[in-house]
Amino acid sequence: MTAYVYMVECADDTLYTGWATDVERRVKTHNAGRGARYTRQRGPVRLVYVEALPDRRAAMKRELEIKRMSRARKLRLITQNPAD
Repeated sequence: MTAYVYMVECADDTLYTGWATDVERRVKTHNAGRGARYTRQRGPVRLVYVEALPDRRAAMKRELEIKRMSRARKLRLITQNPAD
C-alpha cells in the first residue's frame, strides 16, 4: 500500500513533517485541531510537500530523514518538488 511523507506550513511559518496513507484527509484532520499536538497550536496548516513511497515503513524512514534536515534544506526540498 502506498504511503506518503508530507510537509505542512503552519500559520506561524514553521514546518511540520508527517506520514499518512491519505494526505488530504490528514491535512483536514490537522486543520480541524485533531492532528498532531504540534499543529493543533499552530493551525491552520497548508500542504507544501508530498512524496509517495512504496509502503508505511519506507514513509516512516523518510519522515525521520526529513525531520533531521535543517530548515534551509527542507525549503530547498519543497522548492524542488512542491505539493500540487
